[in-house]
Amino acid sequence: MYTTDAARWNKTLKDYARANRKQPTEAENHLWQELRNNRLGVRFSRQHAIQQFIVDFVCLEAWLIIEVDGSIHADASQAEYDGGRTHNLQEAGFLVLRFTNEEVLHSTSAVLQTITKHLHTLLPTKG
Repeated sequence: MYTTDAARWNKTLKDYARANRKQPTEAENHLWQELRNNRLGVRFSRQHAIQQFIVDFVCLEAWLIIEVDGSIHADASQAEYDGGRTHNLQEAGFLVLRFTNEEVLHSTSAVLQTITKHLHTLLPTKG
């Protein structure tokens, strides 16, 4: 499945994605432990390249992206960038869910319920 072109991957995104996988934030690591190994019935990848972006988590089967946002995402310029990024990913056909670090760390069950609800909508035969 197309997610990015080989030249872009090899030139810029591969090293960035690898570094992010090796040093996840606490919230990213926490959520990854809940998503990995098909724990929700589907496969998720982390730090995956889509177009010119690296997304935190993606279920390609469901076209579902999950982003975990730290405090930097509250900054006005970062919020504007995030909005454009989300728009581009949605234009490519993905549903983008965003959660704050605090939501992931302190309301994990609610985050997982939201993800599961969307998975059931996107992949009704899986539920």
